[in-house]
Amino acid sequence: MSRTPDTWILTAHCPSLLGTVDVVTRYLFEQGCYVTEHHSFDDRLASRFFIRVEFRAPDGFDEATFLRGLGTHTAPFDMHTELMAPGYRAKVVIMVSKADHCLNDLLYRQRTGQLPMDITAIVSNHPDLKPLAEWHGIPYHHFPLDPNDKPAQERRVMKVVEDTGAELVVLARYMQVLSADLCRKLDGRAINIHHSLLPGFKGAKPYHQAYQKGVKLVGATAHFINNDLDEGPIITQGVESVDHAHYPEDLVAKGRDIECLTLARAVSYFLERRVFLNANRTVVL
Repeated sequence: MSRTPDTWILTAHCPSLLGTVDVVTRYLFEQGCYVTEHHSFDDRLASRFFIRVEFRAPDGFDEATFLRGLGTHTAPFDMHTELMAPGYRAKVVIMVSKADHCLNDLLYRQRTGQLPMDITAIVSNHPDLKPLAEWHGIPYHHFPLDPNDKPAQERRVMKVVEDTGAELVVLARYMQVLSADLCRKLDGRAINIHHSLLPGFKGAKPYHQAYQKGVKLVGATAHFINNDLDEGPIITQGVESVDHAHYPEDLVAKGRDIECLTLARAVSYFLERRVFLNANRTVVL
């Protein structure tokens, strides 16, 4: 489902009304735009409509003129629209603690072009991963956490996000609980990853706890953050079977792999404008 380099991406959502698909696709046809990918979903329980369209634009295409005309057509539907140009690269800040597997994976995928993003900074409450950031030429900000003044550390984090113009923050195994205030500021633009053994096996060494209970499935969940710990709107999940022959170290290794893949998939969906927040759930087109 990767995007081709010459396509625009149009996303929109609005209340469920007759003609929502037609008003978008007909306007694209009238403007001479060729649709290369189209997905839509109508949530009948929430009465909300979501659409994502990739298209190639004709010669002489003017973004501002296109958006003005689109707004005129979609106004009766109370439709919120966004347009992303070909070649657009989102600015991203990554937050880490000591584990490096998710960070390493994201850096590799960014470097090889699998994830169209520019990592503007890496922020951590520990100094351990600074050499990795320096090797990639990315600024590394070590902000130690003072348990007596957590808001001061979070203000420094938020300043990096604002100063770099980042539209996405990725918590790549950042092992600190964000405050309600920071969660509010990053609402809808911060993705976290954790093992899917929750709500069981909390605390230290969850895979060792899972081994003792003889679990048969391990996995990972990537979700938007909110003020409910590890309970934000889910974007992607990954799972694999395990059995009696998997010792704790095997479960840990398998968990790391699933976390990397699941987080990378969630980040990719965000960058390609496939994720829509729908109350406490997501729609992924």
